[in-house]
Amino acid sequence: MGLSCNTGTVLSEAAEHRIEVEVGPEVVAGSTRLKSGTAQKFVLNMISTISMVRLGRVYRNYMVDMKVANQKLAARAVRMIREITGAGPDEAEAALAASGNRVKTAVVMLELGVGAADAEARLERADGRLSGALAA
Repeated sequence: MGLSCNTGTVLSEAAEHRIEVEVGPEVVAGSTRLKSGTAQKFVLNMISTISMVRLGRVYRNYMVDMKVANQKLAARAVRMIREITGAGPDEAEAALAASGNRVKTAVVMLELGVGAADAEARLERADGRLSGALAA
């Protein structure tokens, strides 16, 4: 894949899949970090976000496949669980702990009233997709 901010480049010709984003001339002549860098960052962010959605790591507008690696992320996980399920803070924290810090598992536990093992089994049958686990 080739990503460039001009059309018809050597990179585009060599790439099997090309993304060409015409941004026009830079505000500061000779600079390649302003418009071009920003445009490439936007494209890469879109690709990574679409990939996460297609892989089932997103539920509604929540990145539910996050790794809870510190207190800040734990607070974010609890907030997500609460917003998705309507659970109170203590209930959401308890479910997150019982799930082994797995947001999707905690949501299934709370929404379906099942234990962690059953929630994990439901997620596995749904290929890790929270929507599928909740629908089954």
